[in-house]
Amino acid sequence: MEWTDEAIILEARPHGENHAVVNVFTPSAGRVAALVHGGQGRQKKPLLQAGNSVKATWKGRSEDSLGHFAMELITPRAATLMYNQLGLTALNAVTSVLRLCLPERQSLPNLYDGTVILLDLLEEKDIWPIVFAKWEVGLLKELGFGLVLDQCAATGNRLEDGAELVFVSPKSGNAVSYAAGLPYKDKMLPLPPFLIDQGEPLRQDIAAALRMTAYFLEERILLPANTELPDARKRLQDRLFRG
Repeated sequence: MEWTDEAIILEARPHGENHAVVNVFTPSAGRVAALVHGGQGRQKKPLLQAGNSVKATWKGRSEDSLGHFAMELITPRAATLMYNQLGLTALNAVTSVLRLCLPERQSLPNLYDGTVILLDLLEEKDIWPIVFAKWEVGLLKELGFGLVLDQCAATGNRLEDGAELVFVSPKSGNAVSYAAGLPYKDKMLPLPPFLIDQGEPLRQDIAAALRMTAYFLEERILLPANTELPDARKRLQDRLFRG
C-alpha cells in the first residue's frame, strides 16, 4: 500500500543506530507513525524537526503496518524560529499536544488546516497567543469534547439573546451566566470574552483562556489516558505570562 500527503512533523524518535520512528499529522490520514531510514543522519535530521511541514509518502504491507516514510521538506519552521525562543516554545507545545491528544489514523482535515494557520503565525507575537487559545478550543471540539460557550448551562439563555456569559462550568464545559454562576463563582472558570467574540483580547484574558483549555485537555483527554499536559505546553504558559 502507498499514499502521499502533506504532513506536519510531531516527533522523531531514534530507532536502532541510524533510523527514526517519525510521528506526523496529515489532513487525510490523521496521526501516523512510520520508520524513516537514516532518520538520525546529518541529511535527514534537520528535515525531521517538530513543526516542519513535509510531503510524506508512506509505504507499507497493510494499512495497519508500521510502514516507512519518504519525505521532502515544504516549510522549515523549526529553523525559522531558531532565534525566537517564545515562538519555538509555542511550536513545541503545539506538536506535543497533538502527539498526545490525537487518535491514530483518524482524518481531521479542519484541525489540520487550523494547525497550519497557527504554526505559520508563530513569528507574529501579538497575534499567535490569541490564535493558540482558539486553536485549543477547536482541538477539543474536533476530538468530540467541545465546549458550549454561547449558552448558559443553568438557564438555557443564549449569547445571541443577550445572556451575560462570564463563567464556564468545570464539570460540563458549558458557559454560565453571571447571575446563575455568582453563588458558585469560586468553583467556576472565567470565560474570556474574546472566545465569544466580545471585546479585544487582554493579556489576562488570554492567560485565563489557556488555563481553561489546559484544564479541559487534561480532564477530558489526557488523564483518562493516564498521561498529563506535556511539559512543552506547561513551559509555554509559564514563559508567555511570566511576570
